[in-house]
Amino acid sequence: MQPWIELDTATVPGDGQKLRLIRRGDEFSIMTGPTALMNSRVFGSEETLARLARERLEGRKSPKILIGGLGMGFTLRAALAEFGGDAAITVSELVPAVVVWARGPLAGLFAGSLDDPRVTIHEGDVAQMIAAGGWDAILLDVDNGPEGLTRDENDSLYGYEGLAATRSALRPGGLFAVWSSHRSPDFTRRLKGSGFKVEEVAARARGKRGARHVIWIGTR
Repeated sequence: MQPWIELDTATVPGDGQKLRLIRRGDEFSIMTGPTALMNSRVFGSEETLARLARERLEGRKSPKILIGGLGMGFTLRAALAEFGGDAAITVSELVPAVVVWARGPLAGLFAGSLDDPRVTIHEGDVAQMIAAGGWDAILLDVDNGPEGLTRDENDSLYGYEGLAATRSALRPGGLFAVWSSHRSPDFTRRLKGSGFKVEEVAARARGKRGARHVIWIGTR
């Protein structure tokens, strides 16, 4: 078996946490310590995240979509495939190096999606973009979900205060979709308690195989 090779490292702004981009053959992974945040062979549930959002916004004109977390671009690519040419998609990525990786060693995975005229990249905290408001959909794919936090500051996104801010940032009928590697009954309760109509959907990590991930859809 080929060994993993470290391609680059990056420091997460604010908390000093280290990210590592590693490669084995044609497989990539982004790690923090021993935890794999994402892997280039596991992206089925991210595609489901974008599909569910599009289905629930069917018929909405010129949807304005915010994606929290660029990662390896799977949610972005799926959103571009799902939504029409009138969509405006903003991706908020906290770590500048991740954007550099997207145009460098990970460019093959992104397949030119960063240059799509519908796409705007914001380098900064997604909470800043949520506060801007006027969104038809906010798709969060940060950390490993509400119970898999790798960055303490992200806890505010999933608490009652953060959920209230997110709900206010959505247009009527807009949706808040959250990807997670695990179920969280507590987060489901918080979503409902924040005034969202909630769906909890199981999604396979790799097509019909792989781990079961969870996607919450909260509709305003």
